Amino acid sequence: MKRRINKVAVIGSGIMGSGIACHFANIGAQVLLLDIVPKELSDKEKAKGLTLEHPLVRNRIATENLMKSIKSKPSPIHHQKFAERITTGNLEDDIQKIAEVDWIIEVVVERLDIKQSVFEQIEKYRKPGTLITSNTSGIPIHFMNKGRSEDFQQHFAVTHFFNPPRYLKLFEVVPGPNCKPEVIDFLMSYGEKFLGKTSVLAKDTPAFIGNRIGIFGIQSLFHQVKELGLTVEEVDKLTGPVIGRPKSATFRTVDVVGLDTLVHVANGLYENCPNDEAHELFKLPDFINTMMENKWLGSKTGQGFFKKVKSEDGKSEILALDLNSLEYKPQQKAKFATLELTKTIDKPIDRFKVLVSGKDKAGEFYRKNFASLFAYVQNRIPEISDELYRIDDAMKAGFGWENGPFEIWDAIGVEKGIELMKAEGLAPAEWVTKMISNGNSSFYTVKEGATFYYDIPQEKQVKKPGQEGFIILDNIRKSNEVWKNSGVVIEDLGDGILNCEFQSKMNTLGGDVIAGLNKAVDLAEKDFEGLVVGNQGANFSVGANIAMIFMMAIEQDYDELNMAIKMFQNTMMRMRYSSIPVISAPHGMTLGGGCELSLHADKIVAAAETYIGLVEFGVGVIPGGGGSKEMTLRASDTFRKNDVELNVLQEYFLTIGMAKVSTSAHEAFDLGILQKGKDVVVVNKDRQLAEAKKHARILADAGYTQPIKRKDVKVLGKQALGMFLVGTDSMKAGKYISEHDQKIANKLAYVMAGGDLSEPSLVSEDYLLDLEREAFLSLCTERKTLERIQHMLKTGKPLRN
Repeated sequence: MKRRINKVAVIGSGIMGSGIACHFANIGAQVLLLDIVPKELSDKEKAKGLTLEHPLVRNRIATENLMKSIKSKPSPIHHQKFAERITTGNLEDDIQKIAEVDWIIEVVVERLDIKQSVFEQIEKYRKPGTLITSNTSGIPIHFMNKGRSEDFQQHFAVTHFFNPPRYLKLFEVVPGPNCKPEVIDFLMSYGEKFLGKTSVLAKDTPAFIGNRIGIFGIQSLFHQVKELGLTVEEVDKLTGPVIGRPKSATFRTVDVVGLDTLVHVANGLYENCPNDEAHELFKLPDFINTMMENKWLGSKTGQGFFKKVKSEDGKSEILALDLNSLEYKPQQKAKFATLELTKTIDKPIDRFKVLVSGKDKAGEFYRKNFASLFAYVQNRIPEISDELYRIDDAMKAGFGWENGPFEIWDAIGVEKGIELMKAEGLAPAEWVTKMISNGNSSFYTVKEGATFYYDIPQEKQVKKPGQEGFIILDNIRKSNEVWKNSGVVIEDLGDGILNCEFQSKMNTLGGDVIAGLNKAVDLAEKDFEGLVVGNQGANFSVGANIAMIFMMAIEQDYDELNMAIKMFQNTMMRMRYSSIPVISAPHGMTLGGGCELSLHADKIVAAAETYIGLVEFGVGVIPGGGGSKEMTLRASDTFRKNDVELNVLQEYFLTIGMAKVSTSAHEAFDLGILQKGKDVVVVNKDRQLAEAKKHARILADAGYTQPIKRKDVKVLGKQALGMFLVGTDSMKAGKYISEHDQKIANKLAYVMAGGDLSEPSLVSEDYLLDLEREAFLSLCTERKTLERIQHMLKTGKPLRN
């Protein structure tokens, strides 16, 4: 049968329940969020004279939990308006409403008796065929659905979201013992296509896949840290971005998640996995027990492995826990010779060989750490998964690892990994030995533009399923490369569409990238039918190469700087006015020049998690790559009869002047950066390039016509300029902005007003670009702008001077 999910009921409104409700609202579903009825009145309710029977009181728990969730940062919802898709209620008055929903998700406390009681209630009102899933992370399914009807059991599974549901991509699907295969197929597919997740099929084993491996890794570190005499700062340095893991690394992550959460899962594994060869590793070290007794649980209690305090001069200071004395001390900067050797290696996957060869304590740490990890994951097959790639997918999607354990093992070399294990007294699994003896020297291979993995039962490499909807640049780069330089690679995506992929540091837009973009348009116009500008880095682009701008400005090489800005502007206009459709595929941070590039594409196909904005004010300039011009043009296109045109223009002015950045692609519509009816949002970033290619193809097939340069941009002249100058004066007088902020804002005002024209006029884009470039150049001569750029280059943070 064909299923559609229009309405979802979420039972339990705690942190996870509210987060899951918000994420379903993100994708357009109607959500019913239910929780228990309060047993007593709150002080506020008493003051208002309400009774326990009042609807506001009866729904209070679900309503307050949802409000708290929506106000939290980072937000669980893509846009505040989406919260209107969620209705709150309670399990006594509203349980019958679940008869109208397509999917019921249970997210109540991790107690079997409570879950069984909830399921008993649900079964009274649930219509046959409705999906019913639990978000449990530890209770076996056969206990939960015991005594339930055949239809309930046939549609019952675990769908384990990771917290926070909006941001972490792992979606573990665990079939119930009698669950229909088509139900599991649907859940796996829905997770990928609609929820934007990495769906991982798991078995009904303790902690499933992600937490089983993740908690093993953390517990292993807890035991290694004292053995190797490492500090918490050193471990976090060794287990963070250098190996493709989140900045919070290990101990800071535990502080954020909560030590009690980790201890709960570790204790569960210790109790429920008596035959696990690493059973004793799940026993908590003494220092963890002491921290639990002291309630040093992390961020939620104000201290954990780290503690934020105010020093005598009033400045905030971070202290780190000494695991020997269990006292807090100022944190020390961690340095290792081995890490210095990896500074010139851009990709974490290419660093592992160097790291395990280190001659210092870091090298020893990596050898021990990876040896124990490899030994553990090899032995979990087929216990927790039949396929090795599912373990890698779970760790990447659930814990933010750039590479999974088997990918890391491949990078080090399978034989080398076995050597590391043997040095620690650990043996390779029989299937690994057999794999090597059969002539397979790696767990993964890439051929025909697809990823293949070693299938253990078949004893050969087979194609990883589910790649049809994806374009994976790592897989096609070598075979489909059309042109490259130091900043970009241009690949043939097939079907007449090219892709221009940035490869500069943080995907900044310097001379090599600008040259690459021009080359991509040349090639596409000559031999192809469309161009996508997209990459699969952590961020689309953090903007222009400000180090290059800084050097030219410091050396007062203004002619060269003028040429560089003109080249950037010309390239943006080239993309806008080429003879082929150009699609921008932004994701992650898309700032400054990265935003300007997207503004000039024929269409934006944005990942839902796109943080886009014109942030040039932070480095003391205005957008100089067409961004100021484009926002003026968009304001002009928005003017309607009887509008107060100044108010419309002011909104676009403030978007730049306040350096507004959307916290999701959906918010970018409010800023005028994405345009309704034209640009689209993709929830699953893995599908973004395929979707962008599809839209390029649609535009090409519709008979794309080269646009004509605009000469009809309405600017308001002195009328707008006067308003803006009065506004910046009052902001300066009220000490909301500095003198230099006012100078930058006034320069922007001059551009967006179209200069000091005596009356509203129609001007060309070229006219506005000239004003924009002149303003940008003049600001680059200011000492305070150079101070801002220098501060950003040194610290990565804006300076207010």
